[in-house]
Amino acid sequence: MLELDKINTFYGTSHVLQNVSLKVQQGQSVALLGRNGAGKTTTLRSIIGLTPPRNGTIRFEGKEISRLAPYQIAKSGVGYMPDDLRIFPDLTSEENLELARRVCKRAGYWTQEKVEKLFPVLADRRKQKGSSFSGGEKKMLSLGRALMMNPMLVLLDEPSEGLAPLIVRKLMETIQEIREHGLTLLLADQNLKFCRQVCDYGYILEKGTIVHEGTLQDIWSNEEVVRRYLAV
Repeated sequence: MLELDKINTFYGTSHVLQNVSLKVQQGQSVALLGRNGAGKTTTLRSIIGLTPPRNGTIRFEGKEISRLAPYQIAKSGVGYMPDDLRIFPDLTSEENLELARRVCKRAGYWTQEKVEKLFPVLADRRKQKGSSFSGGEKKMLSLGRALMMNPMLVLLDEPSEGLAPLIVRKLMETIQEIREHGLTLLLADQNLKFCRQVCDYGYILEKGTIVHEGTLQDIWSNEEVVRRYLAV
């Protein structure tokens, strides 16, 4: 479904991603692992078009997308939950969700009713502005908004960061439920324990380069790799 082939992404003169290549098969849940500053967020931003790679190719469903605008990539079926969430604070929960549906205009399983069933707090706070939401509630709203676009692939940036253990467990269950409805996921997260529960395969980034890949179970069992690239 998604293939990155030797992409190189820069911030000004800073060479952040260096020949990054990875694949995500339809129905998979794939993790991008690595410490802060490794290039995880930049990889997702490159895919969605916010920080386009200078060279290399990104293919989604066999189509080259690395030169498309972010809105074109979103309309093609790629949802995105950024690490800073980017919900509209002056809009209500209901309005945040509805805006995504209207802009993307993709039909599918996910409706406001289905999203609010997945995240009941959004139904309880339907008429409240996003600025009044807690950090965890904002993550639910941001993910719900991505689902309202009825994407085929969802990019999740640091979904477990800053959440209490109880909320992380609920998020694990939510991601499993999302996957049951056929969505493909690529998520960037430092939490190896979390990724082990929700992902099939993983790539480890170090200083903008893929240094290791494998099943999450293989990565979890490789003490040397965890110590070298993931321990904090």
